[in-house]
Amino acid sequence: MTVPPAKIQLDLFEHVENAFMANPNRPLSNDELYHIVGRTAEIPDHVMNARSPIGAAGDLHSTTRRSIRWQQQSLKALGVVERVEGTRGLWQLTEKAKKGLNKASPGVTLLGFSTNLGLALWGTSPDALAGLDEPIELVLTSPPFPLKISRAYGNPTASEFVDFICQVLEHIVPKISASGSLVLNLTNDSFLDKSPGRSTYLERTIIALEDRLGLTLMDRVPWVNFSKAPAPLQWASRTRQQLNISWEPCLWFARDPILCKADNRRVLRPHTERHAKLLSQGGEHRSTSYGDNAYRLRPGSFGGITNGAIPKNTLQIGHSCARGREHRKALTGLGLTQHGAGWPFAVPDFFIKFLTEPGDLVADIFSGRAMTGRAAEENQRRWICVESALQYVRGAAELFRSFQGFWINPALEEAFRTSDA
Repeated sequence: MTVPPAKIQLDLFEHVENAFMANPNRPLSNDELYHIVGRTAEIPDHVMNARSPIGAAGDLHSTTRRSIRWQQQSLKALGVVERVEGTRGLWQLTEKAKKGLNKASPGVTLLGFSTNLGLALWGTSPDALAGLDEPIELVLTSPPFPLKISRAYGNPTASEFVDFICQVLEHIVPKISASGSLVLNLTNDSFLDKSPGRSTYLERTIIALEDRLGLTLMDRVPWVNFSKAPAPLQWASRTRQQLNISWEPCLWFARDPILCKADNRRVLRPHTERHAKLLSQGGEHRSTSYGDNAYRLRPGSFGGITNGAIPKNTLQIGHSCARGREHRKALTGLGLTQHGAGWPFAVPDFFIKFLTEPGDLVADIFSGRAMTGRAAEENQRRWICVESALQYVRGAAELFRSFQGFWINPALEEAFRTSDA
């Protein structure tokens, strides 16, 4: 069946609007907008990138991208989005439109929903956890990334980020158990103003968390995501001085590295077919050495039967996941606001298994759509998620409806009930 053009335009309008609503405190470049809309509208890359002759001159352009920009202009005419002053191709929600997101004030905390294992709070960090009197085994979170243009609370610039994150964590770290961990998913792609040079905010953040809060860096685990949109556009596509981005660092800290509960046996990977064959043969049958005898192989080497291979300290995980797609479909059906920056289930799932045991408490202090809570729930860990945008708390509830003991605050559900529901 052929979809009428008007229906396509209407669908794109909703996806373009949701892309900005899901990122209320930061501007979006056109490339980011294409990537988000492509993902949420499930537009294949070959369709997004297909070029056709346009106009009398017959110049080749992507008709899909033109349609997305057309809807962006429609939102501008409605007063929903505006171009960031002094930039080209960078757009943001207007202050008027931004008021549509209900942000919690510091000191205000309400229970949004819960299960037998966890609860989601509408509030701000660290205030929402001020009354917590039991140890947290893992704080796993993705804070607001530093922006060149400082917006509302929660989106500091690169120069402000160190103080911002330390001020939040100084009240949280004392609640982490002696065997506990902190994992921060940050961005590697904060650039100096009008320069292809990168900010060193990551390095300064690591040093500050050690010096100010007494944490110990355990590792920098790259989350490699080859489905990221091409960027930085200026420095990779135009001046060609940079490479396209593909990864984000997950900084892992411990309260006490000796007592840290991490155990790689909880995240073993299946042996490769070649290694499994080697094990079945009793290991090596040869004697040799490499690197001036620094490494030696003897008969029987690698012959010990193990339950799996120890993972490398790199996570190669695409952005899309089945739970995320199901969640997005549910929110679309209910007319609820989408969160455009949520990580896939596999990222929190890995760290929760690696760094905690069943029954431990996991906290996400900037939870977004609460995928961390979902991963904790499925792994029989207790969890607390804190999110300052009420719309995201309401949307996150749809990730948990099937779990034992699910309860949603009736006032929250009623506030977002559509007239035809």
